[in-house]
Amino acid sequence: MLPALSRICRPLLLAGLFAGLIGSALAGSVSHLSGSYQVLGKTDQRAQTRVRLELHFANRGKTDLAIKRITVWRYGHPSKSAVDVPLLLVRMGATESTTQELAVPASDYRAWSRGAPLTLLVSVESPKGRKATELVRLSRISSGKAN
Repeated sequence: MLPALSRICRPLLLAGLFAGLIGSALAGSVSHLSGSYQVLGKTDQRAQTRVRLELHFANRGKTDLAIKRITVWRYGHPSKSAVDVPLLLVRMGATESTTQELAVPASDYRAWSRGAPLTLLVSVESPKGRKATELVRLSRISSGKAN
């Protein structure tokens, strides 16, 4: 009787352990950054648009974060236009802003204009040297003028 119970309980125990490990891994990857953006200007260049963005990042994490690089995330993968950011330190519980110019497909810009969210892949580093990459969905701040 005891070996039969062991055969039934072992898979359940392993499944519970596995679920716990996955849960803790996902909890560590939850984004600490949120933010918003405003379009300051744009220049159309054939199939691409050069867009000047004012980006506002808020750090909800438990440690300061230094933003090193941003990349536009499009259709499930990063775009080819990554931007190295001069040191932008976002302190725990604070917000910081930066202005960046990016080249994006014109179709992406049109989608943002119609209300699609802008999502960035942001490379960050903690004061202890821990590096991470966060997917940050930004909300648009209306400038009150057409861009």
